[in-house]
Amino acid sequence: MEFVHYEVKERVGYITLARAEKRNALNFEVVLELKRAFARAEDDETCKVIVLRAEGKVFCAGADLEYIQHLQENDYHDNLLDSTHLMELFRMIYTLKKVVIAQIHGHAIAGGCGLAAICDFGFTVPEAKFGYTEVKIGFIPAIVKVFLLRKIGESRAKQLLLTGDLISAGDAERYGLVHYVVPAAELEEHVFAFAQKLCNENSRQSMEVTKEMIARVQSMGLEEGLQYASEMNAVARSSADCQRGIAAFLKKEPINW
Repeated sequence: MEFVHYEVKERVGYITLARAEKRNALNFEVVLELKRAFARAEDDETCKVIVLRAEGKVFCAGADLEYIQHLQENDYHDNLLDSTHLMELFRMIYTLKKVVIAQIHGHAIAGGCGLAAICDFGFTVPEAKFGYTEVKIGFIPAIVKVFLLRKIGESRAKQLLLTGDLISAGDAERYGLVHYVVPAAELEEHVFAFAQKLCNENSRQSMEVTKEMIARVQSMGLEEGLQYASEMNAVARSSADCQRGIAAFLKKEPINW
């Protein structure tokens, strides 16, 4: 692929944005290659955890505005197809069977901030800025808000989406947009160590089912959600991973997943 690279290192699948000269801005081809890379990683048995990272100084500057300007010449139907294309990428990452960690080494702006926020975990550096600047150019942060409301709640989402202001990495951590802020020189090491911790200490099946449940249960009412949780609890008890894990615990034997 031209704009996205994929490799696996010790069960960690790395998906790398490689459009540094355009600040890794998103257009149809980049989104397409990201979808292909995530599909490949999900099916790759040698990959247990995924890291999304980028080349250059910026993690992702959001939509390629020259590309958006060109799309303004299209009719509603064509624009809907393109918008759906991006929506499918975000939904894919959110519902992917495997845990996705964002390794954010530089600014994540607009759609790029959405791309970072949609990941299950976010590691960033103190120098990085975050924000959804769409309202400042007459655009709207439409797709990302569906996920952002789930992640950080209405009050913080309104603060980010309606002001369009950029925030620091520290504020992004306090808001729940990312999880860890580490020195730039240590970012790659911290991300890899965290990914290895998930690979070695946690059941692949358990992480997959837990992530799926988190995505599904939020749209359910209380009783429906509790019933769903009870059913999944019962199913999990008879799973091979649960049987193996409990047996090892009771025998006080180490288990390496």
